[in-house]
Amino acid sequence: MSRLSFVPTQSWPPELQDFVQADSATAIELGITRMLAHAPGAALGALQFGAAVSVTRSLPARLIELLRLRIALHNQCRSCMAIRYNSARGSFDEDTVCDLEQNSIPESLATDEQLAIELGDRFANDHLAIDDEFFGKLRTAFSEAEVMELLLHCALYVGMGRLAAVLDMTEELPAGFARPFGERVTPTADQPIPVRG
Repeated sequence: MSRLSFVPTQSWPPELQDFVQADSATAIELGITRMLAHAPGAALGALQFGAAVSVTRSLPARLIELLRLRIALHNQCRSCMAIRYNSARGSFDEDTVCDLEQNSIPESLATDEQLAIELGDRFANDHLAIDDEFFGKLRTAFSEAEVMELLLHCALYVGMGRLAAVLDMTEELPAGFARPFGERVTPTADQPIPVRG
């Protein structure tokens, strides 16, 4: 159950309503923005950061969505694990997502995807293990601009994912994702929900 009340969208400042297209968004797409709206100026800044990282991405949608789901697993963010962005639709199946639930990095992934997943693992669990040697590995598959893009995605998913997990917005999720904290949930715990983006 969400730990803060939802601010009705009609009470949001117009710029926040417009930014998230509140008039056409589903409840799941509105997500934690309904709680972030208690601090609308800060909420808009956080959402603009997320949009900038997502809209300007140059890396494949599949790679970014797999990275997002792996970090969601580490964060135990139920709403993050429940959704699948339409931008990556058709680029992987739920068997691939199931592979992400293992402790090891799936060998079925391409080399660049494996490195991105390892980066997400390190960023979420031991960020200081992202050392010179690992940056060298990243440079074998990514340009420096792409490495920076990956790092910004990691920052977005770890930071906002943990915020979403703490807010515990699970009441609108399928039952498999709505299990109480303390019980481990995975990205294949129930039927995923497609969302715009």
